[in-house]
Amino acid sequence: MAITLERLVSRRTAVALSRQLDLAGMKTSVNSVLFVMIVMGVLGFVVTATVANVLFKFGLEISAGMGMGAWALIITIVYFLIQYRIDGRKTKMEAMLPDYFMLTAANLRSGIALDRAMLLSARPEFSFFGDDVREMSRKLFSGETMENALSSLVNKYRSNQLKHSVRMMIESIRYGGAMADLLNQLSKDIRAQQLSQKEISSQMLMYSIFVLFAGLIAAPVLYGLTSQMITVTTGVWKGIMQQNPSGLPSTGVSFLKPSPPKITAQQYQEFSLIAITIITGFASLIMSAISSGSALKGLRYLPIFIVLGIIIYFAIASVVATVFGGITTSGGV
Repeated sequence: MAITLERLVSRRTAVALSRQLDLAGMKTSVNSVLFVMIVMGVLGFVVTATVANVLFKFGLEISAGMGMGAWALIITIVYFLIQYRIDGRKTKMEAMLPDYFMLTAANLRSGIALDRAMLLSARPEFSFFGDDVREMSRKLFSGETMENALSSLVNKYRSNQLKHSVRMMIESIRYGGAMADLLNQLSKDIRAQQLSQKEISSQMLMYSIFVLFAGLIAAPVLYGLTSQMITVTTGVWKGIMQQNPSGLPSTGVSFLKPSPPKITAQQYQEFSLIAITIITGFASLIMSAISSGSALKGLRYLPIFIVLGIIIYFAIASVVATVFGGITTSGGV
């Protein structure tokens, strides 16, 4: 007996998720996606809560909260993966659109009707977009109107270019017009717009380099230096406190009394790793938004940025520890 998980969520949520899957071109059912979210979420909750409680000795409330955070993170990851598929599908379709409109216009000039011209232009090189056009043609043959069929084609993508183009095609059908000339002009306009986007991306290269340096290099280096500074300072203070068990006297002003660091090197390292993960992750998204106009495209670089940032952090920390190791040793004697 199949488990129906759609009953666990509201109908609006199930419809919205189904809509997202259609935009992503995924044939997976809503029930399967919910199954992944729930099963993986429960596993993430159990593993995270158990590790936090058993290994790190956190209380039950904190462990449960961390488990719920892990569950929410898994759901967020699944959601962003779907959004990434939607954006990638839209980008590929928009790259095909000028050539498709050009072929359709050529077919129209040869005397073929619009529906037949669109079907003949759906060549295999247009891959999934050609499949969607052929599905639209089947709706036309079953009695669907051209306007409704074109609208259904638009609803398969989250693309303003396709929406604008189809709106103009529908107006041309309603009020009459040279459809071949319209499609030809649309092809030229879309191609010109894509070229302009590439030129803008190349001009924004310096901003991308700055974000890359600040997020991927500068932040891990600074955290690595600060981490070792705390380690060295802690070692020096150990030696000072051994020589002055009662503490150091105040220096003139009562509130200026030297004291050891209030944070340990281990605590700062944990904070640094969390901060580097967040900074490098957002750096990949910001770079993608600057270069391509879509932050979602940066998801492909997000794991690479995080791993490189952590590697740079440990490399800098290791180098600084080697250089200043003598200070720590002498301070602890």
